[in-house]
Amino acid sequence: MTASVDIEELQTTKSEKLLAFVFVVFLLIGGVWSYQEIDDRVRETIELAEPTAAERAAIDRESAAQQRLFAASSGQDEARRDIEFRREEFRAALDADRPSGALERDYRAAQERLAGAQAEHAAATRALAAARPAAEAAQKRVSARIEERRDRQELVTFLLRLALVIASLLAGYLALARLRNRGSRYLPLGGAVVVFGTILAFALAVDYLTDYFNPLDSGLLLLSLMGLLTTVAAFWVLQRYLARRLPHRRVRRGQCPFCAFPVQGNPRCEGCGREVIAPCTRCERPRRVGTSHCAHCGAA
Repeated sequence: MTASVDIEELQTTKSEKLLAFVFVVFLLIGGVWSYQEIDDRVRETIELAEPTAAERAAIDRESAAQQRLFAASSGQDEARRDIEFRREEFRAALDADRPSGALERDYRAAQERLAGAQAEHAAATRALAAARPAAEAAQKRVSARIEERRDRQELVTFLLRLALVIASLLAGYLALARLRNRGSRYLPLGGAVVVFGTILAFALAVDYLTDYFNPLDSGLLLLSLMGLLTTVAAFWVLQRYLARRLPHRRVRRGQCPFCAFPVQGNPRCEGCGREVIAPCTRCERPRRVGTSHCAHCGAA
């Protein structure tokens, strides 16, 4: 046995954890881009339905009829304003005993223009009424096809995004298992891939679950429940972390792993009375409680 230490035997350092975090960040950048790009590519591949030639003709006829009716309404309003002006001008001339022959002709012409405008308005109304049923039927058929294409787009997008999430999680867990079996120093990177897949799965769940309910509808109640669950989860994670790390840290500082009271070399802690030196489960020689390995046989 040599005095040198293989790098595989060293515990994961803070620098490696930091690099694993950076690795997750860059994975998320690419993952978010891929997540959005899937939607864009699906929309380009599955295009929305277009009206057929007959449907387009029916819709165009209704549009032309609407424009004709709008123009006829404007012409009718203008003719009414003109005839009112001509009538008042003609009446004022009659009341003043002034020559009114030209004004009368203008008034009669205004009446004819109003009659023509009213006839055009009636014809435009009939044309629009005749064109509307076919146009509405065509629009319904087009809308149905567009809705069907959108449903297909959403389904394909969801399946591809789900495949991305599953592939990320599967790749992460496979890499994690392989690296753990080999005792590789790249194990944190495998864990980073798992974290990336988990975050992506959470984003997918939030993205699609909110399509069926609005989290804001429940208001403060939902906020309270989410806060409670998050707090309990954080507390559970903290307890696991403390149970794993805190005793080792206290032992390295020469403290009791249970209460952090300074240990003076006695078999029991003077602060809480618990055993701080106990027999090793393998060699049964004295071993400090809270250490990762036995100093005599190396058992974990």
